[in-house]
Amino acid sequence: MKTDKEIKRVLCAIYTRVSTSEGLEQAFTSLDNQRESAENYIQSQKSEGWVALPQRYDDGGYTGANTDRPALQKLIADIKEGKIDCVIVYKVDRLSRSLLDFSQLLEFFDQNNVTFVSTTQHFNTRTSMGRLTLNILSSFSQFEREIISERTRDKMGAAKRKGKWIGGKPPLGYDLDKVNHKLIINPQEARIVREIFNLYLEKRSLLSVAMALNEKGYKTKTHATLQGKKYGGVSLKSTNIQLTLKNPFYIGKVSYHGELYPGEQDRIISDELFQKAQAILADNRRERKIAGTTKNIGLLSSLLRCKACDASMYYAYSMKGKYKYYYYLCMNAQKRGYKNCPTRLVNAQTIENKILGYLRKAIPNDKLKEEIWITSSLQDQMILLRSFVKQINYDANEGLLEIILHPDKSLRFELKLEDLKHIPPHKKDIEVTKEPPLRQNLILAHQVAEIMKEKNCSLHQISKWIGMPHPRLCQIAGMINISPKVQEEIIFTSDTQLYRVPEYRLRDILSETDWQKQQETWNKLLKSA
Repeated sequence: MKTDKEIKRVLCAIYTRVSTSEGLEQAFTSLDNQRESAENYIQSQKSEGWVALPQRYDDGGYTGANTDRPALQKLIADIKEGKIDCVIVYKVDRLSRSLLDFSQLLEFFDQNNVTFVSTTQHFNTRTSMGRLTLNILSSFSQFEREIISERTRDKMGAAKRKGKWIGGKPPLGYDLDKVNHKLIINPQEARIVREIFNLYLEKRSLLSVAMALNEKGYKTKTHATLQGKKYGGVSLKSTNIQLTLKNPFYIGKVSYHGELYPGEQDRIISDELFQKAQAILADNRRERKIAGTTKNIGLLSSLLRCKACDASMYYAYSMKGKYKYYYYLCMNAQKRGYKNCPTRLVNAQTIENKILGYLRKAIPNDKLKEEIWITSSLQDQMILLRSFVKQINYDANEGLLEIILHPDKSLRFELKLEDLKHIPPHKKDIEVTKEPPLRQNLILAHQVAEIMKEKNCSLHQISKWIGMPHPRLCQIAGMINISPKVQEEIIFTSDTQLYRVPEYRLRDILSETDWQKQQETWNKLLKSA
C-alpha cells in the first residue's frame, strides 16, 4: 500500500462556464454548482493524490462557440507554466461547443501531459475510449449549437416578416415600449427626423445637414446598457444622416433580406418625402462616380492620424483648373465639417517629403535614399515604410508631428500647419489633360511598346518604374493590337462620343482577329455610347 509520500499530487483546475450573465449576482450561481460538483469528484479521488487548486477559472456570460474567454485563456497560460495536471469540468460543452476548438484544446492538454475529466459524463482522457467518447460528445455539442443558431435566425426572420421589433438600439425618433415590446414614437426626436429629411431635400448634402443640426446643438440618440453605461449623445456625422435617410423604419416598414414588410411601428414621414430623399442620394452617388471619387491610396494611408480629433486622415484630391491637388483629409472634418477640426487637410506631397526627410536622418537604410526610393513602386514604398513606422500623429494645435516606430519608439518634430498648405502642384499634383481616357491610354500603350523595344525590358519592370500595377499595365499595353484604322480614329477623331466609350468595351474589339470585324464592332460602340 502506497504511503502519502509515495502518492504523487495531481493538481486539479476546475473550469466553469455559463453562456449568459443573467443571475450571476445571486448568492449561489450555476458556476458555483459546477464547481461544487467538480470538488466532490476531486474529493472522491483523494486517495490518488488529487487536489483542487484554489484558483477559480470562471467564465460567466461567455459563449462556448470560441475560445475568446478570459478564464480559459488564464487556464491555458497556467498549463503552459506547468501549474496544472488535470482540468475538470461539469460537462464537455462547458469547455467548448466547437468541435475544432475542442480538438485543439485536447491536443494542447495532451502535449502538456494534462488529463481532462468531465464529472457528470464519467470519463477522462487517460484512456483511448475516453478520448473517442469525448470527440463524439463534442460533435453533438457543436450540432446542438448550430441547430439553436438556425432556430434563432428563423425565429428572428419570421418576426421581421411580421413587422415586429426584434431588439437592439431603437433608431432616432422611437422609444421602446417594454410592456408590449414594440416601438413608439418619441415626439421630440420625431421632429428632428423630419427636419433631417426636409433639410436634405433643401441642401442635397449629408455634411451640410450634419453641420446645420450640430449648430443647433442636436446630438445622436443616447442609449444605456443594463449596467448603466451610456452611449451616443455626440455631435452628428454625415454617416448618421445617411443612415437616417435610408432607414425604411420611418415610413412604417421593416427591411429583411432586401424586402420591405409592413411594420408594427407608426410612420414618422410620408412615402413621398422618403422617395425624394432616396432619389437625391442616388443622384449624388452617380455624380461622385462620374467625378472619379474612387478610393485613393496614398503613401501614408492608414498611418497618418489627426491627433486633435483622434481620427484617421485619408488620401484624396481636388481639381483646380487643369491640376489635381492631392492631400490628406481628416475624417472628422469630412464627416462633421471643417469647423470641428484644426487640421482639416494637409498637402500630400509636402507632408510625405517632410516625413521621409525625418526618417532618412533617423533610420540608416539604403532603400530610403532618394535615388533608390524614386525607382520603387508605390506598393514597395508602402511596405518598406510600414516595416519602420507604426503610426504618425499630426497635432495642428501644437504644431507637432509624432512618428511612432516599431517597437514603440517615438520621434517628435515641430511642424507648423502653414508649412503643409497652399503648396503649388508638383510631382503627384499632376496636370490633367482634357484628352479622352481612351486616347490617353492608347498613347501610353505605344510609349510602353517603344520603351520595351529600346530598353529591352519587360512590362514588370516598366510597371515598377511608373508605379502602375502590372495587370493594369497589361490591359493598356494590349490596346496596340487594335486595328490601325480604329487606332487612328481614337487618336484623331473629334467625335465627343469617344468620351463615353468605356475602356472595358474594347475587349469586344480585341476578341476579334479580323480587322474588318474590329471596325464594325467599333462603329457599333460609338453609336451606342
